Amino acid sequence: MTTTRPNILWIVSEDCPPRFGCYDDPLAHTPHLDSLAGRGTLFEHAYSSAPVCAPSRFSLITGISPESHAPANEMRAVAPVPSWMRTYPEILRDLGYYCSNNRKTDYNAAIDEHAIWNECSPSAHWRNRPEGVPFLAVFNYDPTHESAVFSQRESAVDPTEIRLPAYLPDTPAIREDIARYYGHITDMDGFVGSLLTQLDEDGLTGDTVVIHTSDHGGVNPRSKRHCYDEGLHVPLIVAAPQKYAGFFPAPGTRVTAAVSNVRITPTLIELAGAEIPSHMSEASLVHAEFAPESSLAFGMRGRMDERIDMVRTVRDARFRYIRNYMPHLPCGQHQAFGWLAAGYQSWEEEYRAGRLNEAQSAFWRPRPVVELYDTVADPDQVHNLSGDPAYAEAEKRLRDALRSHMIEVHDNGFLPEGVPMTGYDASRADGVYPLERLLDLTDAFALPDDIAVPRFTTALGDVDFTMRRWAAIGLLARGPSARPALDALRASALTESSPHVLVPVCETLAHLTGDEPAVATLAGLTGDDRPSPVSLAAVNALTRIDLELVRPHRGVVEAAAIRDDEYVRSAGRYLVLQLDGTYTPSSRVLDWAHLVAKVSGAAGVHPTGPVGRA
Repeated sequence: MTTTRPNILWIVSEDCPPRFGCYDDPLAHTPHLDSLAGRGTLFEHAYSSAPVCAPSRFSLITGISPESHAPANEMRAVAPVPSWMRTYPEILRDLGYYCSNNRKTDYNAAIDEHAIWNECSPSAHWRNRPEGVPFLAVFNYDPTHESAVFSQRESAVDPTEIRLPAYLPDTPAIREDIARYYGHITDMDGFVGSLLTQLDEDGLTGDTVVIHTSDHGGVNPRSKRHCYDEGLHVPLIVAAPQKYAGFFPAPGTRVTAAVSNVRITPTLIELAGAEIPSHMSEASLVHAEFAPESSLAFGMRGRMDERIDMVRTVRDARFRYIRNYMPHLPCGQHQAFGWLAAGYQSWEEEYRAGRLNEAQSAFWRPRPVVELYDTVADPDQVHNLSGDPAYAEAEKRLRDALRSHMIEVHDNGFLPEGVPMTGYDASRADGVYPLERLLDLTDAFALPDDIAVPRFTTALGDVDFTMRRWAAIGLLARGPSARPALDALRASALTESSPHVLVPVCETLAHLTGDEPAVATLAGLTGDDRPSPVSLAAVNALTRIDLELVRPHRGVVEAAAIRDDEYVRSAGRYLVLQLDGTYTPSSRVLDWAHLVAKVSGAAGVHPTGPVGRA
């Protein structure tokens, strides 16, 4: 623990990748952040726990991996908060700190923002504290949010100078989106500069540790919501004044080891002089050793608004390892909010027109079970090295590390949303969640058909519904190779009691045989008498099967399209457009009026969209 009590200023730029001068971006204009990095420590390889705000912000407020405490691992949920799960402002307030938050929350949990902060408002500021009291002041910069690229702001840099990643086609819309965003980063840099000037004016610079980061990576296509570097890579700059020299590496140091921004939370607690709670699995950055060969940063993807998925990843200083647990699903599942960006619309238009090369088309196709990238040789992460003997050691090391991490944090991701055994405490009760058995079963995703299909078929009869569910998903992912399991799938469709198992069972039957009773079962599971997670899963399944099988059930799809649940409604609206044959990439699927009404007054409304969104 430290023996002094610094003030702490923590600045979070929303949805913001490190396109800064100090991160060697030649197009960036970020003089204040560059100066801050010059007198602080810059972490070259810092990554968020999730590539979207709500799960990531849960981990930042609690210091707990979101997948430890479902449904905090899903996008926009309300995870219950047990009495022992205290947030960092509560801990610091007990130590006498004045804790203010201006103003983003989005904690993905049932946390009362007004109970945990001294002040949480657009006017919250360290200047509102009693005289002489140490402070922790958090400022969130919203205008770098994804919705910034929905506007028609003039580009801050010449779009022709943009280096397009290899996975994106070269279209004016994509270039404009990327070029335009540089202006928002420059504005954010000015905001940082204004806060640093206020510290100087108040005579507090010499007493204040300044931290800058983002809740997750960037906003351009295949970044936000996706477990590649572009979605997880965040800026992380920590600048400590001279009186706290030794807490962090020397000013001007660039740390090359991979670190998670979840480490900020225990760092705040240690800086304030408290013991770090034992449930926080990440280490503080104070007095830390940063070993590039052993430091790791873990990340995850769950449900992203209306699209259900499960991805886990780990990054060291050089390699990114990704495990896709639903590999039959492409990255490019239509997502109503994301598709408000011209970049996604343009990319899909190019795909539908057949104008993409192999690297650009991969986003729209089923994924490999395992992905491994050498980020030094392949910064865009388009050349999958999984299975290459030359990289077998790196693959095994990261695969083993990821499995150990999933066990350590008791990863809840195999549990469907809404079941009673989700959550930190409930999922750890004896016998309710066979995590290691599930890991063993899902390892079969990477095995040949003659081994995997019998293994999944046997598991369809398991006593535990989560095992049955993932057995069904495993068969679904095999496609036509799952035909030997048809009898077992038909028996399951007749006897299965869990709707979470029935959805993948019936989707598999619909793909393999066009089985009308299976499609009718899926249609019945969409009803408003079902919990929203079940309805959403069923609508997603109907979207992926032959539309001719769905047409007789158009009425239930139209009913889903007007459900109160935002995500069921978006999925239903998209499927209606597909059934009508009127969908285009620029179709407005999002129920915009409902969304604006929902967020107005709560998080502020951007002129072209909500600031408080994902």
